[in-house]
Amino acid sequence: MHSLSVPRERALAIGVGSRAYTREQSLEHLEELSFLAETAGAEVVYTIFQDRDRPDAATVVGKGKLEEIKRIIQGDAIDIAIFDDELTPAQLRNLSRELGIKVLDRTGLILDIFASRARTSEARLQVELAQLQYLLPRLSRMWTHLSKQFGGIGSKGPGETQIETDRRLVRDRIALLKEKLEYVAVQKAEQRKGRTEMERFALVGYTNAGKSTLMNALTGAEVLIEDKLFATLDTTVRTMELTGSDHTTHRTVLLSDTVGFIRKLPAQLVASFRSTLAETLEADVLLHVVDISHPQFREHIQAVAETLEDIGASGKPTIMVFNKIDALADRSIVHHLQEIYPHSVGISAQRGINIPALQDIMLAMIDKRSTVLRLMIPYSAMKEFTELYRTSTIIERVDTDMGIELIVRVLPEALHRVRQWIIENPLQKP
Repeated sequence: MHSLSVPRERALAIGVGSRAYTREQSLEHLEELSFLAETAGAEVVYTIFQDRDRPDAATVVGKGKLEEIKRIIQGDAIDIAIFDDELTPAQLRNLSRELGIKVLDRTGLILDIFASRARTSEARLQVELAQLQYLLPRLSRMWTHLSKQFGGIGSKGPGETQIETDRRLVRDRIALLKEKLEYVAVQKAEQRKGRTEMERFALVGYTNAGKSTLMNALTGAEVLIEDKLFATLDTTVRTMELTGSDHTTHRTVLLSDTVGFIRKLPAQLVASFRSTLAETLEADVLLHVVDISHPQFREHIQAVAETLEDIGASGKPTIMVFNKIDALADRSIVHHLQEIYPHSVGISAQRGINIPALQDIMLAMIDKRSTVLRLMIPYSAMKEFTELYRTSTIIERVDTDMGIELIVRVLPEALHRVRQWIIENPLQKP
């Protein structure tokens, strides 16, 4: 019986130091590149690092290091060389010619992982757009198959070379994909309109920080969990019942989980995933999940902060969720971080440690945004009353001959629904 499994490509991961990072940071980036390559299905046989003031303009690494790479490729049957930083079109061309094997950079590798993990039609559109935008300046007679979609009479100009035709076809495809994604974005915006009266939380964090595990712990959802980078691409939105540790406070809220962030996240992906990241943009509160057991967790926090700034979500109220505290030998670091980040908690999403404490902080964040009102709701408005119970916090209730008198904590988004029943000016928040 013959095995049908495809042999893994043997990869060489290559990093070059720069003044922007310390040697320790650059080596950690290279280790992450190896993890990315493993996620993509390659077997990383060797890693190579070179300290330089700046990358070589032609081949990134110096001549001596290039010869060393060639010897390794020939001696160990290497199939692919992967560089940690984005290569210019000239560098990619020169390296492919010099090494005689497939050459990829960090951006191309991340795009490849996204392409393999895209499940929904929207994710596939987003990844294809990002890939085409990345490949456009790197075209080398490799996209002629697109003429099947855009060919025909009038599709080729007089005196146009093949590469010019390919570039024009790719630009046309990019325009078409953008149009399709704009339509998807409008549809999703319409869907989100129905959720405006519920508090919305969004999970953000470095890839593999445990966001999907926390999503499952909080909502009982069955979101895919893998020990791989970018296990989740598509946004998952679930309703959840927030319960305070006193067991008397209950709130129904929305929680969304989306793609994890990473250092050097390709700009093309950030732009292409705009409609997916809209869940983060429109959330009322962010839950920034951090793998506290990772030695570079501070860099991860910074990378997420930079990406949030890139997408325009940097000023949102945020709860810092320091996950995987069960993997720490010394948990004193959590107490130190809680002094730096006032709205923070140490948890283990996998083992359920401190999940009630996290829910208490989430409820406190809701209370900060809400207004306390006294209402008189007539018995004829029971449908609205039921909805109010679901989306607001009832502090006190008295049934009278006229209707139901309530003291209720209401979010700003729901004020229009209850304005007609207010019988007293907003009370001072307790």
